[in-house]
Amino acid sequence: MQFFWFVVAGGMATAVHYAVLIALVELLGFSAGLSAAIGTLCGGAVSYWLNRRMAFSSSNARHVQTLPRFWAITLLGAFLNGVLVWLAVHVLGWHYLLAQVAATLLVMGLTFQLHRIWTFA
Repeated sequence: MQFFWFVVAGGMATAVHYAVLIALVELLGFSAGLSAAIGTLCGGAVSYWLNRRMAFSSSNARHVQTLPRFWAITLLGAFLNGVLVWLAVHVLGWHYLLAQVAATLLVMGLTFQLHRIWTFA
């Protein structure tokens, strides 16, 4: 059940992430890689709040412990996400949204495991 709520919270955070990504690329002309990283950070704020209440609600860990750990993993995820999107767009020639979908799937699996075993342990 924990992974189910992680996916629900992640879906909401991902919607924020993609909205920021698309707005930065389409409206402001930012690069896809940078926009993907910024979108990840925005989605991260939503993700922490929702995951704390839904997926990891049984955790006894305090915010003073979980918040810095969450943001460390979120920053790692933002970096990996930005690099993966940049590589897919500039090296493989993919559309930035296709690149983002692939990056989301790869980074999500890693960050779930890291949050489970470290952030909210």
